[in-house]
Amino acid sequence: MSGNDIVLGLVALVLVVFSLVVSLLIPRRDPGFPGRNLRVFIVVAALLVVAMLAAVEVAGEAHEEEAGGAETAETTTEGGGEGGGGGEGGGGAGAQGDAAAGKEIFAQAGCGDCHALEDAGSTAEVGPNLDESLQGQDAAFIRESIVEPDAVVAEGYAPGIMPQDYGEQLDEQQLADLVAYLTQARGGS
Repeated sequence: MSGNDIVLGLVALVLVVFSLVVSLLIPRRDPGFPGRNLRVFIVVAALLVVAMLAAVEVAGEAHEEEAGGAETAETTTEGGGEGGGGGEGGGGAGAQGDAAAGKEIFAQAGCGDCHALEDAGSTAEVGPNLDESLQGQDAAFIRESIVEPDAVVAEGYAPGIMPQDYGEQLDEQQLADLVAYLTQARGGS
């Protein structure tokens, strides 16, 4: 549990306690609540809601950064570094990828029917050119672009073009193999 999670929990706790107190306890003691203090009540309530929204935004961004950093570190340490010929880890389940097997998966899954990739001999233009769009990207990004393609839509391509079920069609090892291949093959190297 990180510091951001604690802050988020505390802000949520304050908002919940405030809500319970002003909706259950205070009206029993003072049926006219908030009465002439309506403006103060509205300001306090609005500030608590804004604080909660801000805490969710900050904690959410920090959580995404932590998760992305952990996944990137995991794939790099398991796979032996960027661009290595021996394969890279696929992320999620910690499977280590085999680039040669990944090349076969690329062909069998029909990736070359939509994507250009020099190493695979494909020149299709339906989807992004992988030699260009994967340049400088790490294994975590490549994995995410297969599993959740709409989350990493390439420039000039609309969401929903790539079938959404490739992440479900491939098991973790196949996914790790494909990621290892694409990591090695990007840019025709």
